[in-house]
Amino acid sequence: MEQYFTKNPSTEKELYRFDWNIDEKKFYFNTSNSVFSKSGMDFGSMLLAETVVKENKEFDGRILDLGCGYGPIGIVLASFLGKSTVTMSDVNERALELCKMNARENSVENRVRVLSSSVFENITDKFDMVVTNPPIRAGKDVVFSFYEGAYDQLNSGGKLYVVIQKKQGAPSTKTKLSSLFGNCETVDKKSGYFIFVSIKS
Repeated sequence: MEQYFTKNPSTEKELYRFDWNIDEKKFYFNTSNSVFSKSGMDFGSMLLAETVVKENKEFDGRILDLGCGYGPIGIVLASFLGKSTVTMSDVNERALELCKMNARENSVENRVRVLSSSVFENITDKFDMVVTNPPIRAGKDVVFSFYEGAYDQLNSGGKLYVVIQKKQGAPSTKTKLSSLFGNCETVDKKSGYFIFVSIKS
């Protein structure tokens, strides 16, 4: 079975579509097979997007949505955090096509950039915030490389937000982030999902 972190999925493309409300806004997302959570917004991404919006209403910096999939988190942040710019990166070329389509459909295409990159391979910019729902199935080494790269690419004072389930490694993620950043706060937890934030000092 093809994984959602495959660079060039070979399965025949089947398009799906769903809508999702956050506060008073309705978003529309096109998805496909061989991308993460094709049938609807997964709970972890939903919780992460809602938490970041709630905590950063006046945020006006540069955001990286790392491992963006078809773009729900980055698109929601671009819509709500109107002073920000968002780069969305993923290794999966099919997901990136959907990202561009979804950015246009949700009228944020002028404030987002879609970038093909395996982890931080093609990412050279610095950011004020990195958000990620990391690809757990890719293995712990890959997940931890997300955190290490985020630390390197964050500006001083920048924040890394991570969503992860307790049963999929939340305790080891908290230990890793505390070691890397010198801090790690649990800013929300619900239904077994934890939202961690670490700040680069």
